[in-house]
Amino acid sequence: MATGMSLHIGLNAVDPDHYQGWDGALGGCENDANDMAALAEAVGYSPRTVLLTKNATSRKVIAAIKTAASKLTAGDTFFITYAGHGGQVPDTNGDEARAGRNEVGETGDAYDETWLLYDRELVDDELYELWALFAPKVRIIMLSDSCHSGTIARPPPWDTENFDPWPNRRIPLEVEQRVYEANKRTYDGIQRRTKSRNAKAVKAGVILVSGCMDNQTSGDGPKNGRFTGQLLEVWQDGTFKGSLPELHKEIVRGMPPYQTPNLYRVGASDRSLTDRAAFRI
Repeated sequence: MATGMSLHIGLNAVDPDHYQGWDGALGGCENDANDMAALAEAVGYSPRTVLLTKNATSRKVIAAIKTAASKLTAGDTFFITYAGHGGQVPDTNGDEARAGRNEVGETGDAYDETWLLYDRELVDDELYELWALFAPKVRIIMLSDSCHSGTIARPPPWDTENFDPWPNRRIPLEVEQRVYEANKRTYDGIQRRTKSRNAKAVKAGVILVSGCMDNQTSGDGPKNGRFTGQLLEVWQDGTFKGSLPELHKEIVRGMPPYQTPNLYRVGASDRSLTDRAAFRI
């Protein structure tokens, strides 16, 4: 019988010691993680791991993903959600899109996307390498309620304007630059140690529903992020029975034009990711 494990990450702040005095305060990310864990429990995921703010370190997140990869086999599902700030670091291993090459409607740049964990940023290269640890035919469902998350791995330049009246989950550009310069050896070293996505095969099927497109930001609220709140509204405590693409379509219908969730796939083709009822094991 197929099984499912889940991991839910939510950060209402980051460590100012690493982020150059900036604490990245947010309001709804811990609630997002807890609500997604409750959703996972309702559809039968067990065990479920929740990592909030100070506990959402790079070591603990990576360890939780590796644990899931070591236990899940063909037909099983890993459900991972992230709520927090999104960022970028310069791509130093050359695996991002070449300048001018069009990908998912955006022009590729020379940056890696990151999740801002408590102690440091988790680079998209690291995530991609972790997906390659999963056995063939494992299903990975990702939700990323963070800025510039449309493809997780290939965001566009930062100069896109966004007229969202809500606070957003984007690290300020000047802070991002200071953090990278102060920790350049760390982030460049991560990319040197991480095999290029172009050389690493992902045999699991991965599907992402993001909080916004690559050139947008995700709104944060006191209870939930705008994306997570709309997802829960559509989900209606499990009465929604449609597929992930159908869920994505209904979420988009309720979102403002300046925040458009994306549906994006990585790894092996697996129709069960798109054909079966959303989040079901």
